[in-house]
Amino acid sequence: MACILALDTSSEACSAAVIKDGKITSVYAVVPRDHTRKIIPMIKQVLEESETETHQLDAIAFGRGPGSFTGLRIAAGVTQGLAYGLDIKVIPVSTLEAMALEATTTSSEEISYVVTAVDARMDEVYWGAFEINAGQVRALQTEQVCKPELVSLSEEKRFSGVGTGWEVLSRMPESVQSSVTVTDNTLLAKAEYIARIAESKYVSGEMVSADQAIPVYLRDTVTWKKLPGR
Repeated sequence: MACILALDTSSEACSAAVIKDGKITSVYAVVPRDHTRKIIPMIKQVLEESETETHQLDAIAFGRGPGSFTGLRIAAGVTQGLAYGLDIKVIPVSTLEAMALEATTTSSEEISYVVTAVDARMDEVYWGAFEINAGQVRALQTEQVCKPELVSLSEEKRFSGVGTGWEVLSRMPESVQSSVTVTDNTLLAKAEYIARIAESKYVSGEMVSADQAIPVYLRDTVTWKKLPGR
């Protein structure tokens, strides 16, 4: 089985995890505006606690977004630097997808369909709809960013809703309100679930080179610059 380091700084939270021989070691904390100082110590902590040397890593996964512009840049930059130095591949993972997986694994009830919505500022929300089956997450439609009034679901199903974006559920269309039951409007992405998804992606060969560790903002007006000289 693969040995993968995962990290996420896409929101107010900061987290790191190692999945090794199917076992997860993780650390998570809500540290607004302190990601740059916290992420490296967190990475060192999970490597030490999982008894993992950097040369044992098969890949590095990161929360590629959507999320905080600054946070996504931090995760991508750290991932690029580590992957270049270790000469290993990178696995970008959707933060919305990771949140959907967490919603199904932590619920006391069986959940098959999840809509993840995150506050995108600028009076908009990031959102995505997913089906989860046996721990595998499948997107039902393209992840989007839009005003709450424009959120729409292409599937006529009952969804569980998680994420900070559901604080504006009352502004969404009636069809969405009737289809979604909000179960957690405080949930944030965690590296633990990014690692779980990354393990599946590793098996299926869904990896990229270090220079492709690029954030996904969903907004066309934002660009990402790679590390100098890369």
